Amino acid sequence: MLKIAFNQQYVHPLPENHRFPMEKYDLLPKQLLHEGTVEENAFFSPEKIDTKHVLAVHEQYYFNDLVQLKLDRKAQRKTGFQHNEALILREQMIMEGTRACASFALENGIAMNIAGGTHHAFTDRGEGFCLLNDQAIAAKWLLDNKKAKQILIIDLDVHQGNGTAEIFKENPNVFTFSMHGKNNYPLKKEKSDLDVELPDGIQDEAYLSLLKSSLEEVLKVFTPDFLFFQSGIDIIESDKLGRLGVSIAGCKKRDEIVFQTAYQLNLPIVVSMGGGYAREIKHIIEAHANTFRTAQYIFF
Repeated sequence: MLKIAFNQQYVHPLPENHRFPMEKYDLLPKQLLHEGTVEENAFFSPEKIDTKHVLAVHEQYYFNDLVQLKLDRKAQRKTGFQHNEALILREQMIMEGTRACASFALENGIAMNIAGGTHHAFTDRGEGFCLLNDQAIAAKWLLDNKKAKQILIIDLDVHQGNGTAEIFKENPNVFTFSMHGKNNYPLKKEKSDLDVELPDGIQDEAYLSLLKSSLEEVLKVFTPDFLFFQSGIDIIESDKLGRLGVSIAGCKKRDEIVFQTAYQLNLPIVVSMGGGYAREIKHIIEAHANTFRTAQYIFF
């Protein structure tokens, strides 16, 4: 059965200066239930992550300052948030959601987090609406507990997974693959194990061809036994920040390619939602819902 991490804390209202369409965290589970893609028992509610899992990835001084609300205004501005206790608790629950998903994926083949995909969080700082790095924490937990040996992180958000690249830059057991907008945030890119930079306005055929060939390239040089998928839907043409020209149908085909790869190779996979900033909330919900629909169809 598909297991999905969702806690009502995910819907916690953020400061007015944020650009996140927070409604999606409330509407997406309702849509999946309404249309019958999943039933209520698919959802589990993560609590706050154990600090030791966070400190396996992030510097202790940074985490301490984060939870004690001691980061200065400049550091907070870089994350895009004005920090408060509820926000930091929300982040820790999202981290546990993805870590728990890794355990469920070992049992069921796949698990998904309604939130997560916080790939701009570095070992010692947060950026771009990311305070802690959920996929990095879950990947490190798998490796440290000998539940996986070789992990491939497939990051298809429109923004480079710069924090993830920095965290694993010297770890040969994690391969970071980021396919992102060349001219998009962050201005200064990190070096992933494989970076595929996309031109503005790229459309379905070219995008999907690049994805297929890039995945083939990765799997020739790296043999994973576990996958993480950053399934940001900010690649769609109606996204306010994305600058690409992929259709909602093309985004769904992207998900199919990743899920078929995982299914055919019998690789457990954890999915985090990542970004999505379309002008109309219905486009955000439809594109995200497609990821869950596709996972349900392929795996179950």
